[in-house]
Amino acid sequence: MPYVIPVFIPHRGCPHRCLFCNQQVIAGAEQAENQKVAGRESEVSSQITTWLERPHRPGEVQVAFYGGSFTCLPRAEQERLLAAVQPFLRAGAVNGIRLSTRPDCVDKATALFLRERGVRVVELGVQSLDEQVLALAERGHGVRDCEQAAGQIRAAGLELGVQLMPGLPGEDSRSFFRTVEQAIALAPAFVRIYPTLVIAGSALADLYEQGGYRPLSLNRALALAVWAKKRFSGAGIRVVRVGLQPSTALERDCLAGPYHPAFGELVASRIWLHRARHLLAGCPAGQQLRLTINERDLSAFVGQKRLNMKRLAALGLADRLDLVTSQTIARGMLEYVVG
Repeated sequence: MPYVIPVFIPHRGCPHRCLFCNQQVIAGAEQAENQKVAGRESEVSSQITTWLERPHRPGEVQVAFYGGSFTCLPRAEQERLLAAVQPFLRAGAVNGIRLSTRPDCVDKATALFLRERGVRVVELGVQSLDEQVLALAERGHGVRDCEQAAGQIRAAGLELGVQLMPGLPGEDSRSFFRTVEQAIALAPAFVRIYPTLVIAGSALADLYEQGGYRPLSLNRALALAVWAKKRFSGAGIRVVRVGLQPSTALERDCLAGPYHPAFGELVASRIWLHRARHLLAGCPAGQQLRLTINERDLSAFVGQKRLNMKRLAALGLADRLDLVTSQTIARGMLEYVVG
């Protein structure tokens, strides 16, 4: 994983106020200082220098413009922000730039402009690939915009990321399943999954308080995220984050929806449980299953409050499991021996 230097441009460049959006809360209060820096483009280089001086592991370094729709900014402002990174790129202190944007703010010329200035990764806020869901979310773009933007990003040789939001108004399970399949067809390198939350100050909060929107339950959101992560992983697409980054502002202003500060670990735990149950079910009666995982996966495997182990015990399977940890096996992988 690269060492990422964040520069936040919350809500800058966005031509629409989407139904679900209160960017200040989503970005998090701890980003306030970075937000101030991004407001003065001349300070971006100081931000980068500060982060480079912090202890970090050797390897790839990326500057990331987060929180806004970068390519919707005036081109001159994009130029200024990217120009601040160029000396670090030339010196080899930074290896590339990553940013996020809207699908309707990317065309061929824009993708080439970004590549020429050292951008290596572009994340698209796709959210859904259902026309009705996009319209109800007041996104201001359609599915075709997502497909065209993804194609232009890949054609320019940039790494494509896609962000999805299960649980938007008008979406049901079938719609979300179709969105995942269509997202796979976009051929992204990675995906982020952010289940929809009702944030104070958003239009979705008004709709919720009027009884016009019912958010996903935590259990349903977990089930959808588990299914999606398995499907993406099976297609060779990395899921780099599930659930919003916890923050004081988010916990204070989340009115409803499947928020959990360790949502991603809950998803990982369910996937480990499914894998263990499948292997144990195929294990001959009376035989032990010796399962080896990375020691850093142990917490997720066991589950919060040892929930996974309790479930296996309730199924009569826990006594047949011999769980071993190792530092050498890759995270997320397992080795098993029957007998």
